[in-house]
Amino acid sequence: MSSIRRWSGPVATLAVLVVLIWRLGTGPFIGGLEAVDGRALLAAGAIGFVTTLCCAWRWTVVARGLGLHLPLRAAVAAYYRALFLNLTLPTGIAGDVHRGLSHGRDAHDVGRGLRAVGWERGAGQVVQVVLTVAVLLILPSPVRSSMPFIALAAVALALAAVLLGRLRGRGSRWTRIRNAVVTDIRAGVLRRDALPTIVLTTTVAVVGYAVLFLVAARTVGVTAPISRLLPLALLAVLAMVLPSVAGWGPREGATAWVFAAAGLGAAQGAATAVAYGVLALAAFLPGALVLVAGWLPRARLPEGATDG
Repeated sequence: MSSIRRWSGPVATLAVLVVLIWRLGTGPFIGGLEAVDGRALLAAGAIGFVTTLCCAWRWTVVARGLGLHLPLRAAVAAYYRALFLNLTLPTGIAGDVHRGLSHGRDAHDVGRGLRAVGWERGAGQVVQVVLTVAVLLILPSPVRSSMPFIALAAVALALAAVLLGRLRGRGSRWTRIRNAVVTDIRAGVLRRDALPTIVLTTTVAVVGYAVLFLVAARTVGVTAPISRLLPLALLAVLAMVLPSVAGWGPREGATAWVFAAAGLGAAQGAATAVAYGVLALAAFLPGALVLVAGWLPRARLPEGATDG
């Protein structure tokens, strides 16, 4: 069973790419690669810095709530490294696991380090979903008619989670797990000095990813107005949280579908997704430098030497 779960993601990703190439040919993929120019790469670098800074800031806030010390400078470096690994390794979460383990080892509490990363990512994705639903309720998109039902379902799910957290019980393993989860969420995410920062940093990060998507669309020659592209960008960015192989698969499939549904053509959607992938890799390339720096031996002072 574990081997099936391990291979299901890569197989599904490969199937999506095979179907896209079969239906669209290799032209959109090659075109997306060739369209990327220096200006787009510079914009990607600037956007990547802002989004990474915001996500790292969010991580420090959640970690502090769980009792872990995490300087912002170290968090930014670790987040760059994690994003680079997410974009170059299978599953799309290898980098997050790595930063959770590394921080946990440094703090002498691996479990808490992993939990801090999990709650930070989870809180960010909840805010991202809320923002996406809000925009899709306002602006026209292929899924606008379904958004009221999705919004109601999201509200119902949130209420169910709150009620579940308020249930009382004694002695059972489930109760202990639930109590631990509720304690983590209250301390790491919902405390008064944390939640506004989490919402603000996530909002800026999501806007940054959407802007990077718009840059990719303009780079491959998509001329549709921003008001028409923004809902598609948020849908595509939301699909990128799904398991993938080095970022490929869900991004291309979702973007091709939403572009086709919006009347812009699946080929332009696939080309935009490919260009986005190249720009994202360029934006988070500093993570490779952080990774290499971590492999280099650190200079040590001779015994008896002092900083003075």
